[in-house]
Amino acid sequence: MENKEIDLTAVLDHIEAHQDGYLERLKTYLRQPSISAHGVGIQETADLLQSWLEELGFEAEQKPTEGWPMVMGRRIEDESLPTVLLYGHYDVQPADPLDLWESPPFEPTVRNGRLYARGVGDNKGQHTAHLFAIESLLAVHGKLPCNVIFMLEGEEEVGSPNIASFMAKHKDEIDADLVVISDGPVDPSGKSSIEFGVRGVASFELRAKGANRDLHSGNFGGVAPNPLWTLVHLLATMKNDQGHITIDGLYDAVEPPTELERAALDTLPIDVEAVKAELELTQLDAPLERPYFERLSLWPTLTINGLHGGYGGPSSKTVLPNTAVAKCDIRLVEAQTVQDIFDKVEAHVKKHAPNVEFVRQGGMDPSKTPLDSPFTEPLKQAITAVQGDEPLLRPAMGGSLPNYVFTKTLGLHTFVVPYANADEDNHAPNENMEVWRIFNGIKTSAGILMYLGAWR
Repeated sequence: MENKEIDLTAVLDHIEAHQDGYLERLKTYLRQPSISAHGVGIQETADLLQSWLEELGFEAEQKPTEGWPMVMGRRIEDESLPTVLLYGHYDVQPADPLDLWESPPFEPTVRNGRLYARGVGDNKGQHTAHLFAIESLLAVHGKLPCNVIFMLEGEEEVGSPNIASFMAKHKDEIDADLVVISDGPVDPSGKSSIEFGVRGVASFELRAKGANRDLHSGNFGGVAPNPLWTLVHLLATMKNDQGHITIDGLYDAVEPPTELERAALDTLPIDVEAVKAELELTQLDAPLERPYFERLSLWPTLTINGLHGGYGGPSSKTVLPNTAVAKCDIRLVEAQTVQDIFDKVEAHVKKHAPNVEFVRQGGMDPSKTPLDSPFTEPLKQAITAVQGDEPLLRPAMGGSLPNYVFTKTLGLHTFVVPYANADEDNHAPNENMEVWRIFNGIKTSAGILMYLGAWR
C-alpha cells in the first residue's frame, strides 16, 4: 500500500474548517469533572460519552464493572473490513493542590497557545481526537473506512482494578484486529512516536512495628527496636549501590531485546546532558553505563515512593517511633508478571525481616507488541502522510497502561500513538495540551483509520 493510494485532502480540510467547533466542544467535555478516586462526576461523564457515541451511529452501552462503568461503542461498516479497537479513559486525576493552578482545573482556559484543564492531555483531549476524527470521516464520506469498537474506561487513574475481570468476562464480544490508544506525551524532541509496549507495575507497602507506643529516644534508644531502621536495613537488601535489584529471581523472566528493538532504541533522540540540566542532576541513576532508553524500556525498577514514621515537623523531637511504613513500586518488563514479582518480594521480606508486614496493592502486567507487526507499516504511513515526518518507534514506554488485557487476554497487537506535548503536566497542576496538537491528533486519527481501512 503506497501513500498516494489514499487521499486525505477532503477530510483534513474538513477538520481544518471545524477547528473552532472542536475546541469548544472539547472545553465542554473538560468542564465535566470525572474524578474516579473521589467518585465525582463519573456517571454523568459516562452518560455523556454514551450519547456522543450514539449520535455517531454507534451501538453504545455502559457495561457495569465492580467499580465504574465501561463505556462501549461498536460501529460495523462492513464485516470484510479490519476492526480497530480504540481504548481511552474518561476518568481524571484529582486536581489537588488547587492553589497551584493558574486557572480553575475544570474551567478550560487557553493561554499562550495551550489549553489548560484537568484531563486535557490525560486522557480526554486524546480520545476525543478519535471521536472528532470519526465525526469528520462520516461528514466527508458518509461512512467509516474500517470498523470501530470504542472502549472507554472509568478507572484507569486508580489503577484499572476491574479491567482484567471485565475483559475476561467480555472477551468474546470484542472481535477486533488490533488496538490503537492515544495517551501520554510525544517524544521530548517533539516528534510523533508509535509505542509498542508498556512496562507493568506492582505496588506494595512494607509495615514495621516496634513498641506499643512512641518512646523517648534517650530513655529507650538502644533498648527498643526502631521500626524505621528495620525498614532502612530491609530496603538496603533489595537494591545495591550499583543500581542492581538484589531480590532473588527478580530478573529471571527479563527478556533480551530483539534486533529490531535494539535498533529502534539506538535511533531514539535524547540529549542526556540537557535532561540532567533541566532536572538539576549531576548524574543519572546507577548503573551509570546503562543507555537512557534501555532504562525505560528493557529494565525493571524498584522505587521507594515514600518512607514514613516518627516526627517530620519543625525543630526537633527526640522520639523513637513505634511504627514505620515504606511505600514502593516495581516497574515490570516483558515477560514478568505482577503475581510472580509479588511472590518474590514477599519471600525476600520473610527471609530478611520476618516481622515486617508485606502488603500487596495494585498492579498491572507489562505488555509488548512486536515491532514487525503487520500493522506497523500502515500506522507509520498514516502518521507520515498527515504529519510529514516518520514517527519514532519505541519498543516500550516507561510508564504503565492496562494494555496487557489486549495483548495477553485478547491476543491483539496494541499500539500507543501519543498526541500530547512532552510537557503536558498530566497528574500535576496546570495540566495542558498545545492547541495545535489537539487538531494534529484529530487529523492523525483520521489518517490512521483510513490507512488501516485500506490495509489487507
